[in-house]
Amino acid sequence: MDEKELINSAKKGDHRSFAVLFRNHYPLLVKYLMKITMNPDIAEEIAQATMAKCVEKIHLFNGKSKFSSWLISIATNMYIDQHRKKKREREWNEGEATSRKLQWHMESKNEEWTDALAALSRLTDEMRIPLILKHYYGYSYDEIGEILNIAAGTAKSRVHHGLLAVRRELKVDDKPKGKLVKR
Repeated sequence: MDEKELINSAKKGDHRSFAVLFRNHYPLLVKYLMKITMNPDIAEEIAQATMAKCVEKIHLFNGKSKFSSWLISIATNMYIDQHRKKKREREWNEGEATSRKLQWHMESKNEEWTDALAALSRLTDEMRIPLILKHYYGYSYDEIGEILNIAAGTAKSRVHHGLLAVRRELKVDDKPKGKLVKR
C-alpha cells in the first residue's frame, strides 16, 4: 500500500495501517524533536504524544500537505504548548517564592502580613501597581497614568479589576447582608 492508501485505511480504523504509518514516520519525528528540544527524553515523550494525537485526529488530516509535515506541525505545537506550560509553572513558582520571602521579611521585622497583602501579591504587576498607587498612596488616576505611562482610563480600569480580584480572593462581598433586594 502507498501512503495515501495507508492513511485512508487508518482513517477507517485499521490498526495495521496505523502501525505502518507509525513505523515509517516515528524515527523522523524523534530526530526532528531531538533537534528542537535538545533533550532525547523530552523528544521521545513528545513523539509518543504526537503519535497518540495522530491516532485521535487522523480524521482531520486533509492530504493537502505531506503526512510527515502534518505530524511535524502537531509535534511542534505540542512542544510549544509544553514549553509555555513549563514557563507559566516556573513563573508561578517564582511568584510564590517571592511572596513567601516578602512575607518572611516583613514578619521578621515585626511588620504585619495581612490577608490583603497576600491577595495583592497574587495580582499581576499590571493590576497591583496602579491599585497600590491609588489606595495606599492616594494618587489620582491622571497621576497614575503619568507615572506608568498609560491613559488615566486604563489606570482606572486596572484599579477596578485589581480590587475585584482582591475582593474575590478575600471573599469580600460588598452587598449588604440581611436585606432583600426587590427586582
